[in-house]
Amino acid sequence: MNSVFAHPSFDDHEQVLFVSDSSSGLRGIIAIHNTVLGPAAGGCRMYPYASMDEAIKDVLRLSRGMTMKNAMANLPLGGGKCVIIGDSSDANKELLLRSMARHGQRLAGSYWTAIDVGVSAHDADIMAEECDYIFARASDFAEDFQPSEFTSLGGFQGIRAVAKHIRGSDDLNDLRVAIQGVGQTGARLAALLIARGVKVVVADVNEQAVLNLRREHGVSSVEPSEIHKQDVDIFCPCALGGTINAKTIPELKCKGIAGLANNQLEQPENGRQLLELGIAYAPDFVVNAGGMMGASMPIFSGPDKEKSLKHVAGIYDSVTDILDQSQTESLPTELIAERIAMERINAASCNASRHGTV
Repeated sequence: MNSVFAHPSFDDHEQVLFVSDSSSGLRGIIAIHNTVLGPAAGGCRMYPYASMDEAIKDVLRLSRGMTMKNAMANLPLGGGKCVIIGDSSDANKELLLRSMARHGQRLAGSYWTAIDVGVSAHDADIMAEECDYIFARASDFAEDFQPSEFTSLGGFQGIRAVAKHIRGSDDLNDLRVAIQGVGQTGARLAALLIARGVKVVVADVNEQAVLNLRREHGVSSVEPSEIHKQDVDIFCPCALGGTINAKTIPELKCKGIAGLANNQLEQPENGRQLLELGIAYAPDFVVNAGGMMGASMPIFSGPDKEKSLKHVAGIYDSVTDILDQSQTESLPTELIAERIAMERINAASCNASRHGTV
């Protein structure tokens, strides 16, 4: 890769920073996609990428996704993301987190980071010792007001909206849902669905996570390679991205898709393929915005559980409107949602230009 500007996932990002620290062994990337609506905000992911190109692709796609997510969620925030190339079980993890946080501090608030894959709310507290621009910290919230709870609630609202679209009712009793990935948010989503009478089948590479759900809720399970093939109403990807692709789409037997994973579509054309198959797809950056709605408030105000709950409940209406517009215009839902997000960003940019603030 000669230049990040030539990367297929580069989308006029404002900044892409490659960061390192010899004392900790840090190798990481910070990508700021867009700051028109406010400071860039998005989590810090720690993952053992197989190659630098894989890490670049992930951080570019994730940061762009955060721009769309925050705009669709009507948050006064832009989009950014950072990745640490490493295993989250590494004994050196704390040093790596602190090193990345110091790099974040140098950005002076143009980028705020938080929890993500491999980085917990308690890890965010550690990063906050080195950086003033960390949100979704464990110390920010009471035990019953954790950002992951709001992510799961947003997923629940997205599934309700897709159920209404494909069945004509958001009564979830006897709805069949296959959940791919039952980590913290996926497991909580499963519990919310089961409480409403949903028949849930799960899969995860972590066998203990599956076993815990089977013991607690009596769910059925399949191998991770089989979960997308289940004959269900809704497929719910809650693991890593790219699971909706040229290989898996022909194997889908669901009527709708609504999950919490980022970047579920491996390629842009996958959205059109789902539309042609009559599979209702709720765009991931709309469905999984609940965590940002709850966690990001300390950036611009302060934690407010009731206000966050009301905001998350609005995901139902957002997904419903997108699905309806997609059906009317015969356009993939991803394009509809991105159009709405860009309209908000462009309106803010024009307004700033008129007032001489850019």
